[in-house]
Amino acid sequence: MSSAGESGGRVRQLRAKAQELNEAADRATDPEERQRLQDKARRLREQSEQESAMTDRGMDPMV
Repeated sequence: MSSAGESGGRVRQLRAKAQELNEAADRATDPEERQRLQDKARRLREQSEQESAMTDRGMDPMV
C-alpha cells in the first residue's frame, strides 16, 4: 500500500472515531462527560483535517 493510501486510511479512522465519540456524547447524561467526549471528538477531527491536508500536499505525516 502506498504512503498516501496509508495516510488516507488513518484519516478515515480518525474521522470514524470522532463520529463515534460524538454519538457517545449525544447519549451521555453527565454534562461533564458529554463535554469531554465532544472535546476529544473535536481534537480528532482537527487532527484528521491536518493529516488530510498534508497528504493532499504530498507530505507524509509519518516521516
